[in-house]
Amino acid sequence: MTALLERPPLQSEEAVPPRSRPNPLPHLAMFAWAVVTALPLLWAVVSSLKTDDEILNHPWAPPAEPHFENWVRAWTAANIGRYFLNSVIVVGAALVLTMLLGSLVAYALARYQFRGNRLIYYTFVAAMFFPVFLALVPLFFVVQQLGLLGTYPGLILVYTAYAVPFTVFFLHAFFRNLPNEVAEAAILDGCSHAAVFFRVMLPLARPGLVAVGIFNFLGLWNQYLLPLVLNPDPDRYVLAQGLAALSVSQGYRSDWSGLFAGLTIAMLPVLVAYVAFQRHIRAGMTAGAVR
Repeated sequence: MTALLERPPLQSEEAVPPRSRPNPLPHLAMFAWAVVTALPLLWAVVSSLKTDDEILNHPWAPPAEPHFENWVRAWTAANIGRYFLNSVIVVGAALVLTMLLGSLVAYALARYQFRGNRLIYYTFVAAMFFPVFLALVPLFFVVQQLGLLGTYPGLILVYTAYAVPFTVFFLHAFFRNLPNEVAEAAILDGCSHAAVFFRVMLPLARPGLVAVGIFNFLGLWNQYLLPLVLNPDPDRYVLAQGLAALSVSQGYRSDWSGLFAGLTIAMLPVLVAYVAFQRHIRAGMTAGAVR
């Protein structure tokens, strides 16, 4: 009876592996990076609402009372408003021209096979790795001989030439992997090649267009070296030049609150653009990776 009552222990069909503990190091690294990135921005914004005495004597304390007149003074007295408008004109026109030319070139190289196709594409790729400071001297004389030195068109054209190679490289993969059947069906319906590009292919490549457009905006908005060499007219300074001049002048005047206010005004468009379009950036990068 005892032998019958004794049963062997039940064994599971599949051994359950022990749960591995999550590695906290990636999360700690991301948290540290977020603190290092966000803390200076937050400190600059808080300092722009302080008085000069509070900035010097209590740099880490919040302002006793927010002083928004610092922003007004930076916008008017320090000419940040004029520099902001100059940047909007130059970067806006260059961005439109860059997206138009870059998408056209990328579409032609991706969808049409012709002699020299690969050579042209790799020329654009190689241009991305060419240091821009090596071309500053010849670029200065070329722009000067064209009579465009210190003008909006001269800076817009140089910005466009600077950003087109990256745009072509980024959009080439999107256009190359779009379905041929859609374009063929549009041509059979009577669309021209231009209509296929603008009405069919551009909407399909919208994630890539939005992503590369934001990258170009961030890069051109923060550009300092090109306008420093090609834009000597103080009345046409872009925001990066204006901030550099403001840091010198306000530093001598000890107007630190106005300096921080100008810095905050300059970085607000970049932060707003990134926060507003971060989903589009992720979608564009993911779409390009999947394709």
